[in-house]
Amino acid sequence: MADSGENHAGSEPQPFNSNETSASAQDVQTEFLDSPQKDDGAPRREDLGYDLFQGREKTYRETMTSPYGKFENLFDTYHPRCKTKLTVAMKSNPFVKLLLKAMEESGCSMYKDRHFSCEPCGYKVAGGFDPQANQVVLCQNIISSQGMMNRVLTHELIHAFDHCRGRVDWYNNLQHVACSEIRAANLSGDCSFSGEFRRFQLKGVKKHHQTCVWQRARDSVKVVRNCTDEEAARAVDSVWDTCFNDLAPFHKIPRNKKDAIRAARFRYDYDI
Repeated sequence: MADSGENHAGSEPQPFNSNETSASAQDVQTEFLDSPQKDDGAPRREDLGYDLFQGREKTYRETMTSPYGKFENLFDTYHPRCKTKLTVAMKSNPFVKLLLKAMEESGCSMYKDRHFSCEPCGYKVAGGFDPQANQVVLCQNIISSQGMMNRVLTHELIHAFDHCRGRVDWYNNLQHVACSEIRAANLSGDCSFSGEFRRFQLKGVKKHHQTCVWQRARDSVKVVRNCTDEEAARAVDSVWDTCFNDLAPFHKIPRNKKDAIRAARFRYDYDI
């Protein structure tokens, strides 16, 4: 979840197993394209963050055929502008192009009209990943610039990448959610020096990045899983070392577009 640290004592890390897949690449691709995730025994939808996304309060098939109603888009300027920014990001942003390539290589190719949805959202979030529908949600009323679209899309694609490559229990395992939030904050540019400076959140240079990642991961877990600060912090602490150091599909923590371009060449022999 994209919104508008140091490791502390915790239990033994139990992040999702990113090296263990449940099916062949062909089976994964079929599931990612066609099948909603089952939510047997899942918590209430409001405890999973769905209340933050107004367009998600529909059945799976309604969401697939019309994210929030064709006629609602008729006089809506937010929606076409969001779609245009999405197109530009998918065609030109190195972070986004790397992650789309990584998804393809993992057997989960993503298509603009199937796996991305511009929708109105509450003001606590700028985007989200819906594992039940296998969709990235982009908050059209919040994303105000191309730069913001690039960052939010990168953040949510990291969640989609984790969903594709590992056994992520989004509904019942808070540590799994925390692990993906750590990775998204660490690798998406959420905690860039310039971004934190603009938000007046700079806490010093030496451990700025780690502190920012920890705080943003904790805050994201708290918002999307409707839990307390203490519960979110414990979940982040318990998987911090493993998940902060899991940099896939990058080869190091990316600081700029050149790092994403190098990662594409290093990982996939792919020129962006």
